[in-house]
Amino acid sequence: MLKIRKIRKVLKSRPTIEGAGVHLRRAFGFSEVPQFDPFLMLDDFRADNPANYIKGFPWHPHRGIETITYVIDGSVEHGDSMGNKGVITSGDVQWMTAGSGIIHQEMPKGDKSGIMGGFQLWANLPSSQKMMHPRYRDVKSSQIPEVTLDNGTRIKVICGKVGNIEGPVRDIIIEPEYLDISAAPHSEFTHPTHPGHTVFAYVISGRGYFCKEKNPFTYEVAGENYFDMQRDPFVSSGNLVLFEDGDQLTAVTEKEPLRFLLISGRPIGEPVAWYGPIVMNTQEELQTAFEEYRNGTFTKHG
Repeated sequence: MLKIRKIRKVLKSRPTIEGAGVHLRRAFGFSEVPQFDPFLMLDDFRADNPANYIKGFPWHPHRGIETITYVIDGSVEHGDSMGNKGVITSGDVQWMTAGSGIIHQEMPKGDKSGIMGGFQLWANLPSSQKMMHPRYRDVKSSQIPEVTLDNGTRIKVICGKVGNIEGPVRDIIIEPEYLDISAAPHSEFTHPTHPGHTVFAYVISGRGYFCKEKNPFTYEVAGENYFDMQRDPFVSSGNLVLFEDGDQLTAVTEKEPLRFLLISGRPIGEPVAWYGPIVMNTQEELQTAFEEYRNGTFTKHG
């Protein structure tokens, strides 16, 4: 019998400032390691005021991780030390494996109305792959298949599979799945998951409830006052649901539609030494990385 994943925890995204002054909301990050293994961070950089994002993320290094940028509104100009440069626009994905080291910049531009929207996910690399050759993939919206279910639910398959439809990003070390799901009102969505994998959902808009958990006191809501007895069983925009282990999960809507990212991956189970844009296994490896960055020997390839 298939085991439906229960809700382990709900986290409310929190405002923070990164880069040269980009205002964003962090769904999870450093303080949640290792609950989200193999993932390290998810940032929501949606904004309608260019002053909150236009200074962007000037040149900075990465080592030991993958960064996945998904744009839903506006555009992001990018360039890196391997000579790659371009623009990703609404619906596009940039999947960058930093590996042994890459220096890059990302500059959000917004659309004609000044609206900018997107998400950046950091995925860890195992020790055996942390110093691999960097690689880089720009995936255009037209390359991402969309599946429409009988109940009207639409699914953009960036990575992983829905039925027989497979996303364009493949051969990734942590065996991830990355879906953008828009569930219609009064619908139920069920999706199989790999037992043992870390699975979470981040709500972009609307509201719904997951895994038939209509009793909101059966799981923890991070950052909530213990004396708040009016907890809502519905999960809404800006909230993240981390699931327990199991074979599948469900999402149910009532009067409102629900759009959410569904992300999963195989845990690595290794020590994490993390400072700024570099994630290694030991403090000694971190120190080496920053020394190499200072003396100009950081990039090994390209």
